[in-house]
Amino acid sequence: MKDLRYVLLLDCYGSLLTERQRTLLEGYYDEDLSLAELAEPLGISRQAVHDSIRRGERQLEAFEAQMGIAARLRAARALFEKIESLSVSLPAPQRQQIADAAQKGKALF
Repeated sequence: MKDLRYVLLLDCYGSLLTERQRTLLEGYYDEDLSLAELAEPLGISRQAVHDSIRRGERQLEAFEAQMGIAARLRAARALFEKIESLSVSLPAPQRQQIADAAQKGKALF
């Protein structure tokens, strides 16, 4: 079972990985390719792909532990959702202004 939290980590820190690790992780998580599908064009074993993906995941976790960007993005998204849910009690014009601002903010994350 794939741990989809790596998708966000990959978006945040993928450029810090080696090109090969980034390519393998993007293929595995973003394109939902199997280990065999990733290994064949590179002429390597599925085990080598698996090991490289696991090393990349560990690196992504280390980057997150040091920088915390993904956690801040999740917190900001939760705040936008809370603002939207609280805005339903406001008059329609104000509610629309808040909804528009929240949508703009969500687009940033």
